[in-house]
Amino acid sequence: MSTGRDRCPACTRLLISTRFDATFRMPDQSERLCFGIPGGLCADCHQLYIDPDLIELLELARGRCTFAIESDVVMQERASLL
Repeated sequence: MSTGRDRCPACTRLLISTRFDATFRMPDQSERLCFGIPGGLCADCHQLYIDPDLIELLELARGRCTFAIESDVVMQERASLL
């Protein structure tokens, strides 16, 4: 059975859990780069969800995610399994 964090808040479909490299634009227009952030992606809604507690811990609550891509570490791990 999946938890609420495993499902998209908008459409309730299962999220794809992986790690992301992301850029956040802060209110002062500076940018913060974050690497290997655990998160979930809804394949239907195309939305990235990151644990709100992690957002607070990283002090990104006032920022806006402007770019996210699956981490190359995840891609390398998958390639090593082949």
